[in-house]
Amino acid sequence: MDKIRIVDLEVFFQVGVGDEERSRPQRLLISVEMEHDFTSAISRDDLAETVDYHAVCQQIINLGEGCHWHLIETLAADIAALVKGEFKPRSIQVEVKKFIIPQAAHVSVIVKR
Repeated sequence: MDKIRIVDLEVFFQVGVGDEERSRPQRLLISVEMEHDFTSAISRDDLAETVDYHAVCQQIINLGEGCHWHLIETLAADIAALVKGEFKPRSIQVEVKKFIIPQAAHVSVIVKR
């Protein structure tokens, strides 16, 4: 199966369990991998036959406006549901990276649908 990958899309969303953590948007990196059959898109050289990765990025960025999550697990699941519902990839994997533990490069969660 063919794949489209968006790697480390930088967003600033409100996410966290504690009040201090949720008080301001945090830097997150979001990666999305979508499986899709490119056969029609290639033969027709037509964006309408594939997944518009620019539109996917815009939808993810817009998702964070005015929203907040306690868990990055919930955020990852919400992104997967949004993209799967609107863009119809055969499958999707979403990784959300958070930079909250100073001794670690990042903490991340991955959901697959």
